[in-house]
Amino acid sequence: MSPLVRSFVAHFGEMGSRWGINRTVGQIYALIYVSQRPLNADEITDALQISRSNVSMSLKELQSWRLVQMRHQPGDRRDYFEAPADTWEIFRRLAEERRRREVEPTLTMLRNALLEVPTCEADRHAQERMRGMHELIDMLSTWFDDVQHLDPRTLSQLMRMGSRVGRLLELTSALRGQGQSRGPETGPGA
Repeated sequence: MSPLVRSFVAHFGEMGSRWGINRTVGQIYALIYVSQRPLNADEITDALQISRSNVSMSLKELQSWRLVQMRHQPGDRRDYFEAPADTWEIFRRLAEERRRREVEPTLTMLRNALLEVPTCEADRHAQERMRGMHELIDMLSTWFDDVQHLDPRTLSQLMRMGSRVGRLLELTSALRGQGQSRGPETGPGA
């Protein structure tokens, strides 16, 4: 590995542990991502100097997250792995998997908790707090569904707009407020 690739791989290993994944999984993903061609498990083992079993388990984890795909080379019985080149596709896959693994179970738990009949004031209070959490997570989940259907170019434009979207919404709200405060219009054009 070149110093540039080594630095990237090491960083992803460290960041992986902060994102809740194994350091080795992060390193393997980074190596596959920057590779010019698909890599097999032996090449990954040699490049990272880690055990073959650790590589195999990590590749299975990356496949379960849909972050790497297995490919076959003509005349070679080994499995080769590559990462999607499109960073938007990677982001979408990560977001979908996080949602499936973390958000949906939380929404299910909250829905079930909100169906319970509170037996005391403390339970009523707890349910109201849970209701607020459920509403926020459900709204974010619905927004995520909407965003998932945007093409990458539109999504990129939306993200570049940043805080301008908020200002546009504030302006729209202010204009609506002015229209309502004037009252009904009278005269020839009304």
